[in-house]
Amino acid sequence: MRKSVQNLKVIANIQLNADHHLLHLQVPDQIEKIDPGQFANILVDQSQSIFLRRPFSIHAVDYQKNIISILVKEVGEGTRTLSHTAVDSFLNVIFPLGHGFTLPASKEKVLLVGGGCGIAPLLHLSQALINNNNDISILIGARSADDLVELDQYVKFGKLYTTTEDGTHGEKGFVTNHPLFEEGLEKFDRIYTCGPEPMMKAVAAKAKANAVFCEVSLENTMACGFGVCLCCVTETTQGHKCVCTDGPVFNIKQLKWQI
Repeated sequence: MRKSVQNLKVIANIQLNADHHLLHLQVPDQIEKIDPGQFANILVDQSQSIFLRRPFSIHAVDYQKNIISILVKEVGEGTRTLSHTAVDSFLNVIFPLGHGFTLPASKEKVLLVGGGCGIAPLLHLSQALINNNNDISILIGARSADDLVELDQYVKFGKLYTTTEDGTHGEKGFVTNHPLFEEGLEKFDRIYTCGPEPMMKAVAAKAKANAVFCEVSLENTMACGFGVCLCCVTETTQGHKCVCTDGPVFNIKQLKWQI
């Protein structure tokens, strides 16, 4: 789908927990194919102090109803303002932006690992993988049970596992402490992950040690979405790249992480 700038109507604003909201945005025209992992940049014009757009992974796409969904966590004034956007109001959105995940061959076994807001692009990816007849395992980590959202959606697409740091849901500890990692990753053909950078580095290290293909979705600040502002530059094996245009999804072999 070619990127476009559109005013999208907010048809639902669902509060998932204390600081997560799910926005359903109506696209006026037929949605063309959006790759899992691509993102949208949203103008926060309800605030007098927010001048730069805020990037959000495209969480889900309903091609029949022409709806895209955005998962928003309140972490500052911009996201707090968007979280309280009224139903029937409009948001100015540039989408879809960036390069998404590389889809596997049909019937390959894949592991999706998300932490915190990093679960956002993995639902749209799950939708694509189930249509591709892949065997899907999904591992989601959070600080506590109260921070886990959308589990009822993810379980529709694959075997769902959770970890929490305080042990209130699933296995206690970090995602890399889960038996899926402890028992070895050789049974998986691919791993896709998004979340806090330390988590992604730990997942990438495990994938590398087991020689498993792995892609990560970086969460750098992407103010423009076109590679102009240079806010989101990251160091790769091919030099410095803009996450908004060359990513946000990268193969771990492209990144100069100490793994």
